[in-house]
Amino acid sequence: MGRVIVAPSILAADFSRLGDEIHRVEAAGADWIHCDIMDGHFVDNISFGPEIVGWVRGLTSLPLDVHLMIEHADHYVPRFIKAGANSITVHVEPEAKHSVTETLQQIRDAGCRAGLTLNPETAFDSVEPFLDKIDILLVMTVHPGFGGQSFRADQMQKVKRARSLSNRIDIEVDGGINAETARISIENGANVLVAGTSIFHATDYAKAIRELKGNRHFVQDDDVRGVGCEKCYSQSPRRVIVIPSRADGEGPHRNTWSTLPPKA
Repeated sequence: MGRVIVAPSILAADFSRLGDEIHRVEAAGADWIHCDIMDGHFVDNISFGPEIVGWVRGLTSLPLDVHLMIEHADHYVPRFIKAGANSITVHVEPEAKHSVTETLQQIRDAGCRAGLTLNPETAFDSVEPFLDKIDILLVMTVHPGFGGQSFRADQMQKVKRARSLSNRIDIEVDGGINAETARISIENGANVLVAGTSIFHATDYAKAIRELKGNRHFVQDDDVRGVGCEKCYSQSPRRVIVIPSRADGEGPHRNTWSTLPPKA
């Protein structure tokens, strides 16, 4: 399994200052930006379309992870590709009204990563035949359409089953993800965490993202602050707890240190 990736869902952001929200989560250590697209038919809610995705593309260089909770995804895929999506995930349920095989191929032919997802009520058997054709499997841990729902732990059986069948794909979870449910998801094999409320309703976005990844450390040294991977802890002769810029130590400050003057 690869590194843990956090993808804040902008559906939970303050849209009156969406640009600032995106810049804040990027600075806080987000890995992807998750875009939930709803049409009011496949799910009982309406969110936003490719124009907003294109606007977000202009605000960040982070990968845009687009989840199409819509009917006839094949018709709309080209618009989201043009808008700048890096990955596009579609639903396997018949109610989505498209050919899953053809739509996945359409996405990959365009140079995007292809994802497939299933609702909590949908049996895992429906996605298993497609595991060798996708890059991402999104396991919904709530029924899609509205944020703020409670995490469904029974969906971990699907995560565990998927990971037992493939170490190649990213396994993503979405719905009710907080520090505790993130830990449960990771333990069962997920490596991509979609989180909306637990990030955008937090006062400290960086702390929320660190906690999702399982890093609950804060700098406590009076003289030295480190920014980098946790391995750097053993390299410092002073007592310092490292705040990673990313959970795996990647990022613009990888393994760098700055010495601050002692307190007066």
